[in-house]
This record gives sequence, C-alpha cells and structure tokens, in this order.
Amino acid sequence: MEKYQDHLLNDIVDVGKLQEIQNKFAEATGLAAVIVDRDGRPVTEPSNFTSFCLYVRSTSEGLSRCMCSDDLGGRKAVTFQGAHVFRCHSGLTDVAAPIIVNGQYMGAFLAGQVVCADQDYDVYAEAVEKTRDLGLDREKVKETFTQLEVVPENKVKAAADLLYIMTNYIVEIGMVNIIQRQLMVQMKDKADLEKMLREAEIKALQSQINPHFLFNTLNTIARLALLEGATQTEEIVYALSDLLRHNLRNNRPMSILRSEINYIQSYLSIQSARFGDRIGATVDIPEELLDLQIPTMTLQPLVENAIIHGLEPKRGAGQISISAAEDQNRLLITIADTGIGIAANQVSLIFDDGKKRNHKHGQSHTTGLGIMNVHNRIQHYFGKEYGIEISGEPGKGTTVCIYLPVSRKTEYPS
Repeated sequence: MEKYQDHLLNDIVDVGKLQEIQNKFAEATGLAAVIVDRDGRPVTEPSNFTSFCLYVRSTSEGLSRCMCSDDLGGRKAVTFQGAHVFRCHSGLTDVAAPIIVNGQYMGAFLAGQVVCADQDYDVYAEAVEKTRDLGLDREKVKETFTQLEVVPENKVKAAADLLYIMTNYIVEIGMVNIIQRQLMVQMKDKADLEKMLREAEIKALQSQINPHFLFNTLNTIARLALLEGATQTEEIVYALSDLLRHNLRNNRPMSILRSEINYIQSYLSIQSARFGDRIGATVDIPEELLDLQIPTMTLQPLVENAIIHGLEPKRGAGQISISAAEDQNRLLITIADTGIGIAANQVSLIFDDGKKRNHKHGQSHTTGLGIMNVHNRIQHYFGKEYGIEISGEPGKGTTVCIYLPVSRKTEYPS
C-alpha cells in the first residue's frame, strides 16, 4: 500500500476540484467552509467566511489559533469516524469531517462559524474574552459578532451529515487518483523491466558471441604464425588467449595457486616478448602447495607492479622470482625483483595513502591501488593477521611477501 505521509492533500486531489466542492457546500448550506491539510493550513480559498472570523484571522496570532483549532477539530473527527461538531478557539460552533485517503489522515473539511441557538452559555462574552489579547478593536469585534448567524441544532447536524458525504466524495477522488498513479508506475516499471530484459538478452548474446569470435580469431592468427614459421608470435597469441580465457571464465572470488601461477606464466610470456632479455623470471612452488586456495588475481597486480615500477626503469637486465613455502601454518608467497628498489617512506605511502598518492601524481598503474586492493581482499577473506608486507632498498630491489592461511577449503565469503 502506497503511503502519503510526505505528500499534501493537494498533491493527491486537484485544488480546483476541492474548491468547487467547497463552494457548492457553502452555497447549499449558507455556512462558512474551508478545506485544510493535516497541519490545519488552508488548501482552498475560504468560502462564505464571516466578517468576525476574517477580522480575527487578520492578526498573525489569530490566524495561528484558527489553524490550530481547525487542525484539532479535524483530528478529533478521526476518532469519531465521521463529522464532529465542536467549538472553535473563539467559542463559535464549527463542524469538521476528516479526509482519510488510503489509510492516511490528509486533512479536514471544516464548516460553521455560527452561533448555535441551543447554547447554554454567553457566546459573545466568551468570544470577547478569548480574543481580548489579539489587540482587536472592541467595537469592531462587537459589530462583526452581531452579524453571525444563529442556527438551530438540527441545521448544524444536517450540515454535518452533508459534510460527511462531501468528504467521502473527496476520498473517492483521492483513491481513484492513487490507483491511476499506481497503474502508471506499474506500467512504467513493466516497460522499463521489458527494456532491461531485452538489453540483457542482447548483452548475454554478445557475451556468448564475442569470446567465441575472439578466441577463434586468436587461433586463426596462431595457425597463420605457425604456417609462416613465426613461432614467437604463435606463443604470444596462445599466451594472450590463455589470459583472456582465464579472465572471462574465472569470476569466482577464490582460485587455486596452480591456476594463478599458470596465469602468471602466460602474462610473463607476453612481457618477455616485449622486453626480451631485459627481464627474466623464475617460479619455484612446491607441488604440494599448488592446490591451496588464494584469492583470485592475487599475483598478477604484484608481478605487474614489479615489472613497471621495478624492472622497466632499471638500466640493464633484471629478474623476478616467485616462490612459496609453508611457514607456521601460513602460506608465504614471495615476489622479489632486482629492480630499482623502494624506500621505506614509499612503502608507508602505499599503505597509508596509496590511492590519494596515485591520483595526485596521475599514475594509472598499480603502485598503490593494485597492492592495496590485493591486501584488502586478503584481510577481508581471512582477517587482519594476513595480508601483504613490502620491503626493499633503493637500488637493491623490492620484495613483496603475501601471507595467507594454509587451507584447501573451496568456499569463502564473497
């Protein structure tokens, strides 16, 4: 069920329609009438208001009291579940009927501003007393009060019955408008959903076509390279194919070390073709550790960082070594390079403010972002006692140690 606490009555029912209903009521009964919102604020222009009430409302305090009185009368009518006859703050007789749309109190239809003939108290004396502090001219108060209509109780009750009918009509209008809005929203949601489904179907089809087309193209290039005797080109194409296949198929948060090493070796094959003899690489992983679980894409950002920021700027040849060992029930993976090294303050910047530093210097590589991404993911999966440590000296290379639990579990939190 739609809620309308944040909406005003005139958001749900057209003010022009409310004004028309109110004017016809005032014309039929001869009573003053106004429709207010849930806070007692007028939604419509007053109809047939008495000179006395207009004079009281001419002061800010008088208007505030009238609005509070209207609000209180409307809310009391809710408990009566119908029209409610009450005395306003000046002692006059008013009638209120609540406007409840879709279970929400939206305001009230108020009428009256009369003196009831059957009152057992001096209405004029009470009106004078209750408006004394408003600073009104006493003669004008008396003059406007004498113009008030004195009506029998049965007319007040008849007005209350008619007022109840009118408010029910307003409620029906509001409900129709709500249903129309809901239907329009549902139709729009349905249209949006159908559009999204069509787009998803197209994307799903593309995701099936594009990898197949890409791999078929790469295989064709590799076969052509083989026929032409370009063995290195053939190797690079197959390595690239393996990298892409790994990225497209491996969308799980966890992988095994063997799979990550295979990925790294394909990556290093491509880099070796680019840098030639400038970069050498060794991988030393005991067979019994290759089936241990590690977060997917843990090694590649760190190896890429070693090449781009360690070995590429270095003059002459350099070496990357990847090794692993079990240390006190922890898996220790080490990525060491013989590149330009790193200073202690640079390590601090990576861990303390790596992302900000990258943005500041406009770097697009993985210096801070890639390392911190891997570090944060490890700690997310396994806890604060695991993660990455970096050590090194300028001119003497860099060593990255990855600490993970020794586990062959296949399920981890995502």
